[in-house]
Amino acid sequence: MTDFIDIGSINDIPRRGARVVRALRGDIAVFRTATDNVYALDEYLPGKAGPLSNGIQHDEKVTDPMYNWVFDLATGEAQGADEGKVGTYDIKCEDGRLLISAVAVNPSVAAE
Repeated sequence: MTDFIDIGSINDIPRRGARVVRALRGDIAVFRTATDNVYALDEYLPGKAGPLSNGIQHDEKVTDPMYNWVFDLATGEAQGADEGKVGTYDIKCEDGRLLISAVAVNPSVAAE
């Protein structure tokens, strides 16, 4: 069973917006879609600059502000001709609270 950590209210993130969670393993971008789905991805592209939380969100995707690469919010995979992937983390919303996998924010927590 995965442990989850409360990181705040879903209302702290505007629809089609994002916030950053500072974690020991690195920054995590938390996205809220227009339909209130939530996703958690690595904030930065491996080996590249450019925070994804500053990107443009459209449907279930985000466009990187530096390179215009499009990433699927659910899988972290680059779309179209773009190549690459950012890490994704388990996140859910319960009773208006955002809960992220403890593994995402604390690298010393062992995955099951």
